[in-house]
Amino acid sequence: MSSTVHTPRGTLSDLGPVEQLRAGRLGRRVPQLLVGLVLYGVTLAFMVRGALGLAPWDVLHSGFIRHVPITLGQAVILFSFLVLVLWIPLREKPGIGTLLNAVVVGLAADATLAVLAEPDGLAARVGLTVAGVVLNGLATALYIGAQLGRGPRDGLMTGFARRTGLSLRLVRTVLEVTVVVLGLLLGGALGVGTVLYAVAIGPLTQVMLPPLVVPLRVPDVVSGG
Repeated sequence: MSSTVHTPRGTLSDLGPVEQLRAGRLGRRVPQLLVGLVLYGVTLAFMVRGALGLAPWDVLHSGFIRHVPITLGQAVILFSFLVLVLWIPLREKPGIGTLLNAVVVGLAADATLAVLAEPDGLAARVGLTVAGVVLNGLATALYIGAQLGRGPRDGLMTGFARRTGLSLRLVRTVLEVTVVVLGLLLGGALGVGTVLYAVAIGPLTQVMLPPLVVPLRVPDVVSGG
């Protein structure tokens, strides 16, 4: 017979998009997802205004907008959907969180950039950059912990790792080095903030994620005798 059980606290489930919605606690998970995505966009803007270097993918975005008449947030959205096209051969399954990620982060980044000016002093710029990195770790933990679908770039990493058999760490490193190089060729912004982000974001997310993972109700199939 079939029943439901709650996943252990701090455990991420590997569910398809329909199962993600059926797993319950949407009143907690959807707001947490949206807060995480908005905060992610805000932290992107913090690093832009800090002007000490951007996260690897944002080096690419910042380089791209030097050549086309769109905003940084619009570039984030555009590249999110381009990355989702690469999910097709990788057979990754998007969830509602994947689609919201592709749109909300870019909108939040542009909204924040519209009201946040670049500070004059170095101390303020350092503060914005550090706050951007730390809060980005929190934002990542929030939207991953909601368990409503990977972000476009996260799914690209996990899909490549699954298809190639390589480690997630190696695949992530290769992807991020690739986008940084492309971004630099386009004139993107690389700096000490990029290095800080690359070094700190993994440990920060690892520490912040467990208490933010929402336990889900998942099917428990028990064989009858």
